[in-house]
Amino acid sequence: MATPTLAFVAGEASGDLLASHLLRALHRQRAGLQAVGIGGPQMQAAGFEAWWSSERLAVNGYADVLARLPELLLMRRRLRQRLLAAPPAVFVGVDAPDFNLHLERRLRQAGIPVAHLVSPSIWAWRRERIELIRQAVDHMLCIFPFEPALYAETGVRATYIGHPLAEVIPLEPDRAAARRQLGLNAEGTVLAVLPGSRRAEVKHLIAPMLAAAAQLVRSGRMTQIALPVAHPGLKPLVLQAAQAYPALPLHWVDGQSHAVMAACDLALVASGTATLECALFKRPMVIAYRMSALSWRMMSGRGYLPDVGLPNILAGTRLVPELLQHDCTAETLALAASQLMDDPARLQNLHDRFTAMHLSLRRDTAALASQAILEMARA
Repeated sequence: MATPTLAFVAGEASGDLLASHLLRALHRQRAGLQAVGIGGPQMQAAGFEAWWSSERLAVNGYADVLARLPELLLMRRRLRQRLLAAPPAVFVGVDAPDFNLHLERRLRQAGIPVAHLVSPSIWAWRRERIELIRQAVDHMLCIFPFEPALYAETGVRATYIGHPLAEVIPLEPDRAAARRQLGLNAEGTVLAVLPGSRRAEVKHLIAPMLAAAAQLVRSGRMTQIALPVAHPGLKPLVLQAAQAYPALPLHWVDGQSHAVMAACDLALVASGTATLECALFKRPMVIAYRMSALSWRMMSGRGYLPDVGLPNILAGTRLVPELLQHDCTAETLALAASQLMDDPARLQNLHDRFTAMHLSLRRDTAALASQAILEMARA
């Protein structure tokens, strides 16, 4: 049997990580398999040939998309032409729905089977995308248990495969080992500052997060601050913001966000996949998000759920604070973090709820996803 070539497009750091686990499972099942397209360093370490870096898809909000639209459209057109000239056995879109779905529709029209890993959040906002998904996707690989039912009458095959991070992250993370790995003091309290992996979100969140961290240090609630920088391109932006706090006990980390989550006592975290990662590490958090005024106006009123943080959505209740846009200030972040740290019963309840959430999401995700994709390649 000929070894298939698979094409992937993964957006930003979270998609890169998810796809890297899938690629390793695919290689275990099919030695010599080729995987090409758009991906990041984690995928490349798993044997992926990146034609473009996934970092180039890292955009945040409508304003950022508009500013970079010509570049993104050109990249998508060139990728489409390359894939149509040498069709892969299967195209796998990993998240990045605004980039991937239109590309997938064109590829599927040309007869290329399409799998999509991570369902767009049609349960939260932009339900009109269901029609585009129906045209673009043969098999939706869902990472949350409630999602397949949403596709039951669309003609799109949908399979719950569990969340890949629930397999990777240990049920009982070792805080002491993580602190040793990062060179943090074993004693005292550690605050994780996690402003995201996209330049625009870091730009909007780093200042209030660092200011809140300074307040928490002054109050004695935190003794160390761990700040992972998702990729080198963000470092100048973060360094510039940190200059305002020369006395802050700031510990810089290149990547290694999971180690930082394991090491911390509490996290200030940008809304997105990182909130679920914090929950899987059983760490209390304050969820934050800010974007440009234009993007906020365009997105306001388009959501269907009262919460934006994945732990709160999965729990069906507001487990952890969410501070968005105008409510996201240094003072509100520090106050919400202080209230969490000062409430031992609430902290224990969070640990218990996050443990139950972890167990519900744990499946052999990479194996289930790779099996589905290889079945499509053989069809």
